[in-house]
Amino acid sequence: MDREKVITNCISFVKKELQNAEGGHDWFHIERVFKNAILISREEKVDVFVVSLAALLHDIADPKFNNGDEKIGPRKATKFLIDEKVPKKIGKHVVNIIKNMSFKNTFDNNSKKFTSKEFEVVQDADRLDAIGAIGIARCFNYGGFKNRALYDPEVLPNLNMTKEEYKNAKTPTINHFYEKLLLLKDKMNTNTGKQIAKERHLFMENYLKQFYDEWNGIK
Repeated sequence: MDREKVITNCISFVKKELQNAEGGHDWFHIERVFKNAILISREEKVDVFVVSLAALLHDIADPKFNNGDEKIGPRKATKFLIDEKVPKKIGKHVVNIIKNMSFKNTFDNNSKKFTSKEFEVVQDADRLDAIGAIGIARCFNYGGFKNRALYDPEVLPNLNMTKEEYKNAKTPTINHFYEKLLLLKDKMNTNTGKQIAKERHLFMENYLKQFYDEWNGIK
């Protein structure tokens, strides 16, 4: 198996699959997560091939755009890995990362959750793309895609959501900062992820202050 060729083929496969994807979950999101994962991997003892494949395939079929089907992504990833003759052990590792890395899985009270150093790297890389300047842009892009209000002072964030409530939420976009984005800094796994997250978290806090000042007519 030629690892470089598999990665090249994977990039082509993902680009084709996501050519019509929503702007916050398109190829460019994948590319950023891939770059973040490689960056974090430099400080971690991981299998970079596993990290690369998981980062590239992690959103190959996001449930949000597939009627909530959480199996279609892992299924598509598995088929690609088999077609590329990726060793079964590596393929299983990659698919386990994909199955378990989503934020919504934090709502499950399961003490036997899958984890590995590669998983931690890819999860951090994905979460970093959900915060900071790009995270804000993605948040409002998705809110617009779903025709949600920017903000409604009378609709308070739900800080005690169940997994189903999180998946089915239709609240204003600003609420998502409190229900997810501002929580990610303290959920980072790696030292590199934690360091980058601090800066991006501060950017979001400053953005929200500016947002409320403008909303309320404050200089």
